Amino acid sequence: MSSILKLAGTMDSVARKVGLAVGWVILPLIFVIMFDVITRKIDLTRLYFSGFTADYGFSVSTILQDLQWHFHAVLLMFSFGIGYLHNAHVRVDIFREMLPRRKQGWMELLGLLILGVPFLCLMIKFSGDMVALSWSQGEGSDSMTGIPMRYIPKSFMVLGFLVLFAAILATIFRLWAYLFGSQPEQDEAIDGLSIFSDQSTALADARREAEELLQREKAAKEAAASASQQHNN
Repeated sequence: MSSILKLAGTMDSVARKVGLAVGWVILPLIFVIMFDVITRKIDLTRLYFSGFTADYGFSVSTILQDLQWHFHAVLLMFSFGIGYLHNAHVRVDIFREMLPRRKQGWMELLGLLILGVPFLCLMIKFSGDMVALSWSQGEGSDSMTGIPMRYIPKSFMVLGFLVLFAAILATIFRLWAYLFGSQPEQDEAIDGLSIFSDQSTALADARREAEELLQREKAAKEAAASASQQHNN
């Protein structure tokens, strides 16, 4: 079981490091968007760059818009893995959050094995087919003056799904250790899991503070009622 947890830690680390590293793509994306807006909306720059199409055979605006699409693809596909590990994705589970941890763990494990893993296997296969088809066709931008080699951004789908697959396998291994391992192994597995509803820090803190406040108010009322009763007696 310790080897399973070690493998889970390696996969977890890969997914997190890739997600954090690719997150820096937001900076060139912001720059490209700003530059594209400036070159299209300000007359001086718009007139200057509009001559590039006639002189050099490419459109700066079209290339910038293609770059935005490509950068968005990178950010989206490589954020799935780290998003899942941080439990940052949307969950519609009004019933699951009321269950104890072990039942939540069983639901997550069965959901990943029955739905998650088969889905990702299909997505990796079909996205790989799309990349191969794009490569064989020499697919480029829909615009004549856009960026060629469309198979490069499409390959981000395959890589992104592989990173998400690593994150899901890490979760499956840790859930297995949590459900079937010894107490130390369960504790180690829980430290790496963020899927439980009671692990939402803000929500858990708010609930705990509200419960403590209610308990203090109840205790104060009981003390006041007891003191009043003793005074009357």
